Amino acid sequence: MSFYQYLMTERNPNSHDEIAKFANDAFYDQAFPKNSDDYDEISRYLELNAGYLHSMTIFDNSWANYQEKLS
Repeated sequence: MSFYQYLMTERNPNSHDEIAKFANDAFYDQAFPKNSDDYDEISRYLELNAGYLHSMTIFDNSWANYQEKLS
């Protein structure tokens, strides 16, 4: 499962949760690295291209949840 596939399980348009908002915004990001499971690649992409992500801590928290789900 790619990180994007995991993140899409967190989507909820009615939620104000930061991870749900991140997932909702990533859904509309056509250039998001959808097939990647590489932390550095996704992190670099978000730092350079994702104006919708207000804090990389949100990504780090969702990455930790993703890793937990994989194990």
